[in-house]
Amino acid sequence: MQIRIAGLVPESIVDGTGYRFAIFAQGCPHNCPSCHNPHTHDFSGGELYDTDDIIARVKSYPHNDGVTFTGGEPFCQPEAFLEITKAPDISNIWCFTGYNFEELLADKNPAVRALLARIDVLIDGRFVEAQFNHELKFKGSKNQRFIDCKESLKRGEVVLIED
Repeated sequence: MQIRIAGLVPESIVDGTGYRFAIFAQGCPHNCPSCHNPHTHDFSGGELYDTDDIIARVKSYPHNDGVTFTGGEPFCQPEAFLEITKAPDISNIWCFTGYNFEELLADKNPAVRALLARIDVLIDGRFVEAQFNHELKFKGSKNQRFIDCKESLKRGEVVLIED
């Protein structure tokens, strides 16, 4: 399966806890003012990869603590990101999204719900420049939430993780 990627960071320490393999999706509809990654907005930018290639690259860093999907907007390519999560030995998945959890639950694409079920930590919400605080850990603005995605799906309500 093909996936459009803005970049890969094999050993990131800023995209979640521990060492993480960060996958930056290419394409984002939100266009948040003062976005940290504006080069990821263009849906025709970046490079096409095969998901099997991405999986092999992730597995070549076995000492990483997990994988982070960021962007751009990973939920604009839910099928491809879901494919990555299904690979054996890929776990502790974090995902940054400009959508909020409730918007994703309302999405009619079954791959969106399936991807949510594979994510451990979801950081949701658009970047809001007026709520920016450089002291926030792993998020850009105060409105964004750390969500225990699996527990939230199980309970049918947002379960926050203390940040």
